[in-house]
Amino acid sequence: MMLLRGAWTRGRRLPATPGPQGRARPGPRTPEPQVLCVKLCGNLKFYQSHFYGTVVPPDEVTVNYRHGLPLITLTLPSRKERCQFVVKPMLSTVGSFLQDLQNEDKGVKTAAIFTADGSEIPASTLMEILLMNDFKLVINKVPYDVQCPKREKLSMEHATQMENVKSLVHRLFTALHLEEFQKKREHLLLEKIDHLKGQLRPLEQIKAGIEARSEAKTSRLLWAGLALLSVQGGALAWLTWWVYSWDIMEPVTYFITVANSMVFFAYFIITRQDYTYSAVKSRQFLHFFHKKSKKQHFDVVQYNKLKEDLAKATESLKQVRHSLYLRMQGKELNGKN
Repeated sequence: MMLLRGAWTRGRRLPATPGPQGRARPGPRTPEPQVLCVKLCGNLKFYQSHFYGTVVPPDEVTVNYRHGLPLITLTLPSRKERCQFVVKPMLSTVGSFLQDLQNEDKGVKTAAIFTADGSEIPASTLMEILLMNDFKLVINKVPYDVQCPKREKLSMEHATQMENVKSLVHRLFTALHLEEFQKKREHLLLEKIDHLKGQLRPLEQIKAGIEARSEAKTSRLLWAGLALLSVQGGALAWLTWWVYSWDIMEPVTYFITVANSMVFFAYFIITRQDYTYSAVKSRQFLHFFHKKSKKQHFDVVQYNKLKEDLAKATESLKQVRHSLYLRMQGKELNGKN
């Protein structure tokens, strides 16, 4: 840096001044220009920072606030373009943010967010909680350190007012859009029920065939038990009246009765169920049913899950339709009044 000091005349000379003896004296000499040199001392990078702007690295992930909403800026791995994501802290979650990132760039195969110490953050975490501290964003196994700007903490009174306002807005939204939301939910439930019924239809056909064969086999087993008891009674009668006398067969029948009681008690110990004919039939039917299911590769667990989902969806549809019916009744009464 150079500064000029002193007077400076360009292209002009002053006339000579006459002396006392009539001789001309040279005029006053023009002062020579002087140069003032200023030397910068200290760290040169400090002075450069005042004259040159800092450039954000192309791969850096930044977090800024615009109009009160967080703005996450990052470079998409496929297109190598900077992209900005507006985050709603109270509504968006870590999972929704990562899903938006993958929807924007199909080249994002894996994406996760970790804390500064390496602990993975669940997908259900709100973005408001995430942006309180620094974190790591891992995209396709490439980590990016993200530094969140510190925001002033709200006072307790201000925080309470904000919560009251949020609650009021939620109630107003529910009151204004409840009917629309219920109709949309009814439509979604009907589609879900149709989809579940479509999945259950082939399983129901396979299940009906297995049940028919299991029922037939169980019935044959029960008839075989009846035939066995009939043969036992006939043998005892033949031995009592035609071969031996009652005095000889009485202890035999007694021990047969005791043996049957021991069999029934052993059944209770093994199955933890009372020996009743309906319980025995149901147990034997289930035994045959599961055995046939394994042979035909019928997934009982999947079938039960689909049936439970269908029951829940049907119950939810009844509740939604009941609410819509009540709202329509209320509108009709208001119209009459």
